Amino acid sequence: MLKAKTIVLALAVAVLLTGPAVAEPADEVSALYQQFVAAQNARDLDRVSALFLPSPQFLWVSDGMSIWGRDAVVKRMSLFQQADVWHAEPNLSKAVAITIDGHAALLHLPLVLTIGSKDRPEKFGFLVTVLGVETVEGWRIAGLFTTTDKSN
Repeated sequence: MLKAKTIVLALAVAVLLTGPAVAEPADEVSALYQQFVAAQNARDLDRVSALFLPSPQFLWVSDGMSIWGRDAVVKRMSLFQQADVWHAEPNLSKAVAITIDGHAALLHLPLVLTIGSKDRPEKFGFLVTVLGVETVEGWRIAGLFTTTDKSN
């Protein structure tokens, strides 16, 4: 009986010393990006917008342009989503997450975007880097940096 109590006490101390399980920033930004892609593919711009940092310093670099602020980014994204076909397919097996600190991380990965008319959709390869930050409301995307994937 003493042995069982000792084991239970040792386990309790171990739990107290390690604290509750906390997700790593790299895991958080990866999960956040997957929510973002799902919202984009569902063409749910309200949900997309809710995942962005509500700040005029939110930045999307796209097609060689800097688009600042959540509202401007969502407005530009809405133009692309007017196409008959819109589907982003990230290659999560090639994603690399980099923790900046306990409240920020980058996620870098390739994706294929299929966009256009139903009869002639086009596929484009992109490299995407996402800056995720922890806020009081949870993790949000603070920046999107996209460029053409020229690795092939």
